[in-house]
Amino acid sequence: MNNKNNTHADHWDLEVDWIVVGSGGGGMTSALAAKHLGMDTLIVEKSGYVGGSTARSGGCVWIPNNYLVLDGGLPDTEELAKTYMAHTVGDRTPVELQHAFLEYGPQMIEFLRDHSQMHFEWSKGYSDYYAEQPGGFADGRALEPLPFNVYQLKSNFKYLRPPVMDGVHWTSLSLRGLQIMGGLRRHSAGRKQLLKTIGDTIKNVLTRQRMATMGQGVASRLYQSIIDANIPVELNTPLTRLIEEEGRVVGIEVAKNHKPLRYRAKRGVLLAAGGFAHNQAMREKYHPYPTQARWSVANESNTGDGINAGAELGGKLDLMDDAWWGPVSQTNSQQHPQFAVLERSTPGTIVVNGAGKRYVNEAAPYADVVNAMHEGHNHSEVSHVPSWIILDRENRNSYFLGMTAPAMPLPGKFFHNEDFFKAPTLRALAEKIGIPADNLVATVEQFNGYAKAGVDPDFHRGESAYDQLFGDPHYKNSGLAPLTKAPFYAI
Repeated sequence: MNNKNNTHADHWDLEVDWIVVGSGGGGMTSALAAKHLGMDTLIVEKSGYVGGSTARSGGCVWIPNNYLVLDGGLPDTEELAKTYMAHTVGDRTPVELQHAFLEYGPQMIEFLRDHSQMHFEWSKGYSDYYAEQPGGFADGRALEPLPFNVYQLKSNFKYLRPPVMDGVHWTSLSLRGLQIMGGLRRHSAGRKQLLKTIGDTIKNVLTRQRMATMGQGVASRLYQSIIDANIPVELNTPLTRLIEEEGRVVGIEVAKNHKPLRYRAKRGVLLAAGGFAHNQAMREKYHPYPTQARWSVANESNTGDGINAGAELGGKLDLMDDAWWGPVSQTNSQQHPQFAVLERSTPGTIVVNGAGKRYVNEAAPYADVVNAMHEGHNHSEVSHVPSWIILDRENRNSYFLGMTAPAMPLPGKFFHNEDFFKAPTLRALAEKIGIPADNLVATVEQFNGYAKAGVDPDFHRGESAYDQLFGDPHYKNSGLAPLTKAPFYAI
């Protein structure tokens, strides 16, 4: 790096080849690639943590036709992946970008294997979200990070962004493992996963290993690789603007210790600063109503800085009305909203709107659930935000609810703070949450009939491989079980 101390108008405080704005998974991967190509590289990060929203995610990477799935026996090809994307993504994004992703994605996974500590495993059985579409696979193409002992980061561990779901760092529990363990009371695979998790936890505690998995696993492995490659990361250094000369971006302006600094990038600048999840004004401008920044599980520094900097120079924006949607439970008892996947997808649950009626396949991919929520809320007279997850005692005794194991008492604070509601009858429950009791009773009676028949004619729950990830083979339809046993719960 070449530090400049000039004070005239066009001075540079620092010169490098490649600047990455943002320290999430994409940004750190770019920095590693640039360094490997011989570039003097710098990462600037707005917050005081490394990892971005990657560190708070499930950590799955979807890269078709990669060496791990091929070595595992999946008969994947680039052409099959193109077919799948044509049927699922279509023309929502440029086809040439889709094809570039499919061509270079597998190479990226191999590059990380060979030149970093970012190592993955195939999450076999974690279905493609639309496996029934041409080119899809029920065994899935998802990759997860191998567990990583974050104590290897030594003094840098304090700069790793904390996860949303705390408490799993002693367990070595992967996202796939968590999904399997969700049904431990109902099938042997869940019980085996529980025993493995207990064994891993005991070993990790005794050997003082704090094992990062999921998004933390990705972020920590890449962060260690950045440290190994001697790539500097400037924390608490937000981007304020891009610097342009003769139609080309040549650097950035940042704020460091409340002082503006100019950094020159001789080869280029990569904006990897995420979206605008925590920018309320941008959400209200672009997103469907209603929208609240506090509902997002993205990291709090995700406020659209990169998007706005690019737009100021004439950059084209697209898909601003869309997002990586996911339904969450916003509670008074926890600092962060909780991403709701298992909670709405296990047998013996339904999701209802303000009229007490179902409106979606509860076990569908999370983005589909939120799209249905928006559609119903904005194109009907019925409130869909908030919606309610309804379950009964049989479900509560059989499956995880968040991180609370089956049959374990739910923390009293959730009821005291009115995050959860419990009642001896469906009518009483409806009255507590303010929805029509007759409608809720009728909805549950109809759903119970569907569960008995093993078919959901309204929303086809349990028919797809993705639905069945959270199912229970004891039922005629693994995704459907009746709600009959009191007490009943609402979330």
